[in-house]
Amino acid sequence: MTIANWCVLTACLLPVATIGLAKGSSASLPRDAGRYDNNHPRDWASRLTGWQQRAVAAQLNGFESLPLFIAAVLLAQQAQAAQGRIDMLALAFVLARVLYVAAYLINAGTLRTLLWTAGVGISIAIFTLA
Repeated sequence: MTIANWCVLTACLLPVATIGLAKGSSASLPRDAGRYDNNHPRDWASRLTGWQQRAVAAQLNGFESLPLFIAAVLLAQQAQAAQGRIDMLALAFVLARVLYVAAYLINAGTLRTLLWTAGVGISIAIFTLA
């Protein structure tokens, strides 16, 4: 499996890890005081505030970023573009997305937008290899 393929898997798991932070932070709370409710997860998420609410938003954006990235990697590999270049760009995408989540959680809006733009740009760069 190529590094880029591992990056696709990592990018797919990043939204899960992101929401896991919010869920985990509520583990010590009583059920009626905001602990994660697996029977009503969307109701639970709608009541979040602060960084936990931003974690939900970052998770959703993470899922939204996946189709372009996955398609770019697959099409570049199918076109037999230089695998080293695909791998380097895929690693850069994952790094941008990890930093994006961090910027989202700390409420750094301008940095978050720059990192989002970088991620989209990297996906497009991979696409152009095809």
